[in-house]
Amino acid sequence: MKQETLSFPKGFLWGSATASHQVEGNNTNNNWFLWEQTPGKITGGARSGLACDWWNGRWKEDLQHAVEDGQNAHRLSIEWSRIEPQPGKWDEASIQTYREMLKGIIKLGLKPMLTLHHFTDPIWIYEKGGWENKETSDRFVRYVEKIVPILQDLVDMWITINEPTVYVFSGYMSGEFPPGKSDPKAAFQVMRNMLLGHSRAYRAIHRTQPQAMVGFAKNYRAMLPARKWFPPDHWIRTFSSNSFNNAFADTLMHGKLKFALWKESIPEAIGTQDYMGVNYYTRDNIKFNVLSAKSIFQERFFDPDAELSENGFIATEPVGFTESLQWAQRYGVPIYITENGVEDSHDTMRPHYLITHLYQLQKAIQSGMDIRGYMHWSQVDNFEWERAWTQRFGLWGLNIETQERIRRPSVDIYHDICTQNALPAESIARFAPELQQKMDE
Repeated sequence: MKQETLSFPKGFLWGSATASHQVEGNNTNNNWFLWEQTPGKITGGARSGLACDWWNGRWKEDLQHAVEDGQNAHRLSIEWSRIEPQPGKWDEASIQTYREMLKGIIKLGLKPMLTLHHFTDPIWIYEKGGWENKETSDRFVRYVEKIVPILQDLVDMWITINEPTVYVFSGYMSGEFPPGKSDPKAAFQVMRNMLLGHSRAYRAIHRTQPQAMVGFAKNYRAMLPARKWFPPDHWIRTFSSNSFNNAFADTLMHGKLKFALWKESIPEAIGTQDYMGVNYYTRDNIKFNVLSAKSIFQERFFDPDAELSENGFIATEPVGFTESLQWAQRYGVPIYITENGVEDSHDTMRPHYLITHLYQLQKAIQSGMDIRGYMHWSQVDNFEWERAWTQRFGLWGLNIETQERIRRPSVDIYHDICTQNALPAESIARFAPELQQKMDE
């Protein structure tokens, strides 16, 4: 296969992704700050603390690295709890800090993709019932209507909500996220209200900025029936995928929410996405188990032959990435990869993971899919929610005691990809030699 056939489209966005609570530090007015103070909720009792110290300006160092690494875009989020610390009271100094950050990002030569809600809620929202409270969707839109006119000269790509289904499942089914519930009916209510929030925010953004590109970021979890010969495995896989992968996105197409055992018509959601943001990490095998009622009668496990990340959190399954792209294509809008990466403090698995997944991405584009950008998770190690500092997703490492940034070898690999706008043949030969045969076919 010739080198040029491994190229990406002109104008393709190459970047990395971050989230406010995970990198800013000292976010003390949101529900995750409260969660971190609660014994037993965070691995090792760790706290985000300074995180990556972005609020004090270290974003400049990290995004200068991103530019030097060849990137031309960056996905980040802003913190609702900083902007509206009390109901209807706006912190103009925080808003100005975000403006300065965005101006700096643009000056560096990076195109910003801005997320308005990335898992965290202001404490005052949390205390009013969070997204279980239908009024939260209206409060979210009020926040959007405040901030978008102020930032519209700097941003034209918006993500309303990051991974709403992860927010729902982790907070209201498994209980790993705040508020730590196991209540399927509450999960349905939260999903419905997030759909209302997204839909109304979409329209609010377009009223201010008609030319904007607005979408949401969907964590797509690829799933396989563990036993192809056993119908219940197929049934539970379909049930799980419909609830986790399809429910939110399908509602934006048809206006009908189907989640677990509940249904509701939400016609105002129809047509409220200009692109699909795909977050992909791994794929599960799913087995039906009548004794596992708490986990919705299923067991999940990785392919025993797959390469596993250091904490067993991710299996290298690039074919699942292709599945996620095929799934996204059915919604008929452009696709951006808004997250993809692997935990790897030693940087031994990341090169192979990166090359094999980008190979699948390039193949998908070559087949005709309208895919316009790729954001690697993440630029620098950051606070990984309930898993805290046990997972290292950064192209750059972070010493949390000294705030020293540590250059990993994958930086150079990603630099070559970004600057060449292609998958270099030498990178494939070195880090994913099993792809050579496919290239030669």
